[in-house]
Amino acid sequence: MADELKRIPMGGRRAEAERNHGRILDAARRVFLADPEAPVSEVAARAGVGISALYRRYPSKAHLLRALAEDGLSRYIVDLERALASDAAPWDAYVACLERVIDGQSQALAQRLAGTFTPTPELSALAQRAGRLAETLFRRVRAAGELRDDVSEADITLLLETIAFIELPGADGGAALRRRYLALFVQALHVPAEARLPGNPARRADLVARWRARSSD
Repeated sequence: MADELKRIPMGGRRAEAERNHGRILDAARRVFLADPEAPVSEVAARAGVGISALYRRYPSKAHLLRALAEDGLSRYIVDLERALASDAAPWDAYVACLERVIDGQSQALAQRLAGTFTPTPELSALAQRAGRLAETLFRRVRAAGELRDDVSEADITLLLETIAFIELPGADGGAALRRRYLALFVQALHVPAEARLPGNPARRADLVARWRARSSD
């Protein structure tokens, strides 16, 4: 085996390592979105790589979870910033942003992993930045008078998370259904609202509390 590795050009090894890295992250997103408590071995099996290859890149499950959360938050921030910079009407920019978030499952992944590991200061800063941007976008569309006034930004975060969990066997894995239910959700958000919602809206403080680690590394 060692002789075979010597015959592989360094560029080829690097390319193979990057392919493995991509497979690991893709597999980890699917595994941990469904079950954050799943073992790392399930990720390796789904990615089609050896457990040693996974551990060379991520020394522990906590390292892998942090990488996934960082990736999800970073992509969520890009979606939010794009919406805030859009020249479209506030409601149109907001709906387009929700569609991108659902398609990329970035926000749901980050929220799903909250509390499953000890976040670094850098990761906490990313989460806070995403929260501020989401609140800014929410307030802008609320000020435009097109968003019902009995929902909170945290309500929307939790509902997006729920929609993102829809996963079915098939070519698109449930992507078409996620778009369908998002459209239904968007119609319910738009004014005029037919009736007031029961109970109290979720609070951002409830979401922030989920980032407190439930277990140590």
